[in-house]
Amino acid sequence: MENKNQVSPKKAAFLRKQLLNWYDLFRRDLPWRAPSGASPDPYRVWISEIMLQQTTVATVGPYFENFITRWPNLRSLADASLDEVLHSWQGLGYYARARNLLNCAKLLKDQYDCKFPQSETILLSLPGIGQYTAAAILTIAYNKPANVVDGNVERVVARLFGIEDPLPSSKNKLRQSAEQLVPSKSEGRPGDYAQALMDLGAMICLPRKPKCDKCPWAASCKSAQSGQAQFLPRREPKKIKPVRYGTVYWVQTEDGEVLLRRRPEKGLLGGMMEFPSTEWVEGKEQTEMTLAGLSFGNRATRVEGVISHTFTHFKLELSLSVVRLPQRIELGGLIWCLPKHFGEQAFSSLMKKVAQHAVRHLG
Repeated sequence: MENKNQVSPKKAAFLRKQLLNWYDLFRRDLPWRAPSGASPDPYRVWISEIMLQQTTVATVGPYFENFITRWPNLRSLADASLDEVLHSWQGLGYYARARNLLNCAKLLKDQYDCKFPQSETILLSLPGIGQYTAAAILTIAYNKPANVVDGNVERVVARLFGIEDPLPSSKNKLRQSAEQLVPSKSEGRPGDYAQALMDLGAMICLPRKPKCDKCPWAASCKSAQSGQAQFLPRREPKKIKPVRYGTVYWVQTEDGEVLLRRRPEKGLLGGMMEFPSTEWVEGKEQTEMTLAGLSFGNRATRVEGVISHTFTHFKLELSLSVVRLPQRIELGGLIWCLPKHFGEQAFSSLMKKVAQHAVRHLG
């Protein structure tokens, strides 16, 4: 049976030539992208690709500039502390990326003399580097052929081939279709091709209103020719996110110091600083929280309102309770901090919401 998503080598070469001609005229000027004709810096490629996971280009730009200014090369990042990296990462979310970034930098310093291996197998063994990031490093930084497929590329390929199967179940089919278009090393410019495909998705093949009249592939695109581009790729219905509940405690002394603790390094918001809280559970029954044998239940006063936050897999609703103590109590693994110094702490956006809620209601 003929594969309707298959293209001939001649057709694939023609599509690549069209795309690269367009890219040479309209490529984006991005802070991590090497100027035309210059050799890319693998370190900058890696940092940008990690930051861009689950985050938009517009959001990443200022973070990338600040990060590179502070840690201009891999060796300087490898010598940083987790607190420093997490603090610089505030607002980007998905903090496991920051922890893996630091762990990867330390490993590359210790085992690879601060150089990125040019082997997909070895790259995939490094902390925080998956199939997409490994492919991006190989092709953009080292100009090696690799099938770089992100959300933008999935959208372009679904429309080009007219693939009706919904995401995420169609990911393998989209990847296989995209593989046919990857240029060989002898043909040249695999790194430019990967970036051109990303740019096409970001600038022309937009999610809601694709600019098919400006697309270099419009004449070959099945969905553009049928007028169905805006409806692809299709997606499976989103699952309803469960809601979890908890109580977060604002424990404050008469001197104004507030109790903080660090979350475990592994898991959600790992390594970030937080205000102590109960476990976050589905259903509103909560276990009373104790810290080092100190129970807050009888001392706590509930504050009006709820702090809401949405994570990838669940929604969270936290109530805030205030505990006032005459003086600080030394508890293992916990610290006291004046609110005016909160800016020095590695808070997640959730904990910033908690602090704002507390200040708004407590003054």
